[in-house]
Amino acid sequence: MTNPSEKQETPWYVEIPVVILLTLAIMFVLQTFIGRLYVIPSASMEPTLHGENGSGDRIFVEKVSYYFSDPEPGDVVVFKGTDSWNTGFSSNRSDNTFVRGMQEVGSWVGLVPKDENTLVKRIVATGGQTVSCQEGDPAVMVDGKPIDQSYVLQPNFYPVDPATGSDACGGKYFGPVTVPEGNYFMMGDNRTNSADSRYHMGDEYQGTIPRENLRGKVEAVVFPLGRAGGVADPNIQR
Repeated sequence: MTNPSEKQETPWYVEIPVVILLTLAIMFVLQTFIGRLYVIPSASMEPTLHGENGSGDRIFVEKVSYYFSDPEPGDVVVFKGTDSWNTGFSSNRSDNTFVRGMQEVGSWVGLVPKDENTLVKRIVATGGQTVSCQEGDPAVMVDGKPIDQSYVLQPNFYPVDPATGSDACGGKYFGPVTVPEGNYFMMGDNRTNSADSRYHMGDEYQGTIPRENLRGKVEAVVFPLGRAGGVADPNIQR
């Protein structure tokens, strides 16, 4: 006779689905509110981040710090491109309705990439600041002062035509442009090989990225192990 005080074991066909659902729920919370992993798709952020030929760095991007403070110049961030940045972007979703739905669910828990054009660059200027680089400038200028460029790839990946630009500018002369409030002017550390804010200044945001498009701050490279470590966010407007 069974003792009613004895604890009844949960059947496996109930326990296993519950464990799976709880695991997925935890992953969803972590991916949505805490942080997630991204893969660097190009060489535009070298030497800070590497990514080319499908073997890019795996980076950890956290969201928590921006709940309590504003993004700052020098931060390396992942963001969703605006319309002018999305030329050539193709959806990574299947045409099959069921498969597409499964892919979307997978993206909630980090098993599948999100269906958006996510990019990574460094913030150079914030809302209200004026950024430019003209002939004779010693570096990119923000509010008339040169920024720190010690993290920029040197020598330049591509040669710069001295008739239209300079090494200090990392390519062609540009600006001045005043960053709209709540937006950010982005540049890649591989200046001559980065299609960043400089190449989208004719759009509605003057090439800048709105705060709501930011997905988080890059904190570390987690793979490959040989490059694992924190990603610096120097005060570039010191």
